[in-house]
Amino acid sequence: MYPTIELLDIRYPCAFIFRNGEEHSMWWLYALFALAGLALGWFIRWLYARFQLSAAEQQAVLIKQDVIKEAEAKKREILLEAKDQIIRDKSQQERETRERRTELQRYERRVLQKEETLEKKTIQVDRMEQLLTEREAACHEREAMLEHEEEQYRAELERISSLTAAEAKATLIKDLENEARHDAQTIVNKIETEAALSGERKARDILVTVMQRMASEVTGDVTISTVNLPSDEMKGRIIGREGRNIRSLETVTGVDIIIDDTPEAVVISCFDPVRREIAKVALERLIIDGRIHPARIEEIVAKVTRDVSQKIFDEGEKVLFDLGIHTIKQDAIRALGRLYFRNSYGQNVLSHSREVAILAGSLAAELGANRELAKRAALLHDIGKGVESESDLNHAEIGMDMARRMGEDPRVINAIGSHHNDIEPSCIESVIVQIADTISAARPGSRKETLDNYTKRLENLENIAVGFTGVDKAFAIQAGRELRIIVNNEKISEEHAQEMAKQIAKRIENDLRYPGRIKVTIIRETRIVEYAR
Repeated sequence: MYPTIELLDIRYPCAFIFRNGEEHSMWWLYALFALAGLALGWFIRWLYARFQLSAAEQQAVLIKQDVIKEAEAKKREILLEAKDQIIRDKSQQERETRERRTELQRYERRVLQKEETLEKKTIQVDRMEQLLTEREAACHEREAMLEHEEEQYRAELERISSLTAAEAKATLIKDLENEARHDAQTIVNKIETEAALSGERKARDILVTVMQRMASEVTGDVTISTVNLPSDEMKGRIIGREGRNIRSLETVTGVDIIIDDTPEAVVISCFDPVRREIAKVALERLIIDGRIHPARIEEIVAKVTRDVSQKIFDEGEKVLFDLGIHTIKQDAIRALGRLYFRNSYGQNVLSHSREVAILAGSLAAELGANRELAKRAALLHDIGKGVESESDLNHAEIGMDMARRMGEDPRVINAIGSHHNDIEPSCIESVIVQIADTISAARPGSRKETLDNYTKRLENLENIAVGFTGVDKAFAIQAGRELRIIVNNEKISEEHAQEMAKQIAKRIENDLRYPGRIKVTIIRETRIVEYAR
């Protein structure tokens, strides 16, 4: 009997227990199962690989077919584009060929036309040459005939006038020469007359133009200076015990101090403007300081002297800088600076010299002379007034001597010496300095002698304008060269204002005497005022 097999434990599927209780290892069965599994797995793998290979081959065939189709399509496309390009190039070439053929035909027609024109012109030229040849021959014949007739006429004239051809020619030339000289002399006289009239008029215009450029103010001082005092008690302190303070001040400064009944004022008198200025400034400083005694007076006067000396130098340099004049020695600069404290006929000499330099420069520029030389000579023309000298020479001679020592140009020296006709002017710059000096001294407002008349003329100008109806205010400005009038806009219209300006200008022409011209300006103003409450 065969033993029966039961599966007692599912955890061991390969373990079999015989019913009779004996366990036997079935290793050979395990091996069989393993071999069967391996064979089955290899077969399945082989089948899968076979399937994959077949699929890949089919895919490759499909890709190859697609590539071939795409390549053929690309080839056909390229062939079509090439054919199109060939057709376009051929068309372009044919078009260019036609255009060139057309251009050549046009050039050929133009050449043919030019050839025809040239042939026509050649024919015309030949005709003209033939005509000119014929005319030339006729002219030669006519010339020969005229020469023969001229010889006959000349012989007949010589027989009638009893003169040869050379004698008649000389007589005719002489008559023409006399007539030309007479006409030339007439023209010269006319030109000289016109030149004299226009030269005088132009000279007046130049002088008026130059004078109108100057409207500077001139300081007018006298030979005395007044020092204001805080109280009359200060007079006693200035006098000092037994007059020692006032004697010390007069001795150190070289001035006369006048203390009289004038309330709260002391008068300083001296013909030297620099010493008078030193005494005035020193006295003012002593009054402010309060310590008035001989030692303090000497100390203050010494300080003020140094300050005034520096101011003299500064004023000289300032006027040179303003006028653009350089290369002048320090002695001349100090002499110019001293003119700042000097006055002549109520006119400040340094301001006068500066004004003369400006006027001389303007005149020289107008007349074409040496402008810089004229300005330099004009500035130095009164420098002799600033030189400290005990000589009996006048200021022009002293200025000439100083300019000669400084090595100035001979024309500058001549201008300094001739500005008052002490010597004869030797150049145009000297004459210009004379004219500029006269203009500066004689213009309205420059000197005290004409100041009253000048002020009266300004008042007359304003009074003429105020006398018209509707005029509110009138102002004479720019040294009386302009009259500005403010009128009432309610009473005076625009048209009436124009007519009023003409009437005022005519009244000024009839009633006043003045140099140059006066500008009349009417201002018509409208003002609107409101108040916010």
